[in-house]
Amino acid sequence: MDKMKIMVVDDEARMRKLVSDFLVRSNYEVIEAADGAEAVDIFFEKKDEISLIILDVMMPNMDGWEACKEIRQYSNVPIIMLTARAEERDELKGFELGVDEYISKPFSPKILVARVEAILRRSGAEGAAGDILECGCIRIDKSAHQVYVDDQPVDLSFKEFELLTYFVENKGIALSREKILNNVWDYDYFGEARTIDTHVKKLRSKLGDKAGDMIKTVWGMGYKLEA
Repeated sequence: MDKMKIMVVDDEARMRKLVSDFLVRSNYEVIEAADGAEAVDIFFEKKDEISLIILDVMMPNMDGWEACKEIRQYSNVPIIMLTARAEERDELKGFELGVDEYISKPFSPKILVARVEAILRRSGAEGAAGDILECGCIRIDKSAHQVYVDDQPVDLSFKEFELLTYFVENKGIALSREKILNNVWDYDYFGEARTIDTHVKKLRSKLGDKAGDMIKTVWGMGYKLEA
């Protein structure tokens, strides 16, 4: 079986080597890029081969934000963003662009690999064929990792797909933001509630008025999906 390919994008050669070494030890194949422009070029050459991108924010020629924006126009490949600035507005900007995970430097390479494994495990169509969830006009094919609204396909990022799946699996139940973060992000996340709000806003928009309105705000708590 071929190894999964991960692209590591960072202008610091030492950082690329550190991350790459840990990924290779975990049996991944690594493709390196030294800036956003190079990353975009490589991605469009090999987009059918790359399973995940680890993308630094501050880089010459084209920064991580622009690279992410460019890639997101054509692909929902999972993206982990790395940054030396742990500011809330940067994190929210990343999520608005479709980033799936956001890790501040310095970080533990072992934790980074664990995040990579969690994302790939959950995006790898683990469910059996025909694993379908339905709620009103929304249909989720977990094995194909595809969402339909009134039988029309809807393109969601990996994290948006996971969020909608969690809502449908818990339809009719009021879910706190903390519970959503712990379950959808697959680890104890100590971020702001606005992280969830940003994702829900984008999810509602992509689902359209009819399906988007099914995601109800539970004031002072979180959200609930109602058919």
